[in-house]
Amino acid sequence: MKEKIHPTYEFVEVTCACGNKFMTRSTVKNLKLDICSACHPFFTGKQKLLDTEGMVDKFNKRYAKTEGKTLVRKPKTEVKAKAKLARKPAVAKKAAAPAKKAAKKAAPKAAKTEAKAEAK
Repeated sequence: MKEKIHPTYEFVEVTCACGNKFMTRSTVKNLKLDICSACHPFFTGKQKLLDTEGMVDKFNKRYAKTEGKTLVRKPKTEVKAKAKLARKPAVAKKAAAPAKKAAKKAAPKAAKTEAKAEAK
């Protein structure tokens, strides 16, 4: 190891925003924390609820409309199946249209053959 290139590893006092102080070792001279194990919700078991722009109230209003019931959505496959059924009558109408045209063309021919049969 080269000498005089490594920082010194010393004992320092760590200060948290909550006022908690403890000793540890570090290469940094002063350590100041925003949150420590004495005030962090995970370690204390106290959950801090921050309401950003009324989002919690907004959620509670929406949840109140459902009266505590869980809404169940239909599976996508069921929705797709209904869409296919809705399209089928349109397809049937398209298929029936050429049959009507053929019937219109056949009607004059049938009238002519009937007229010939009556004449004989």
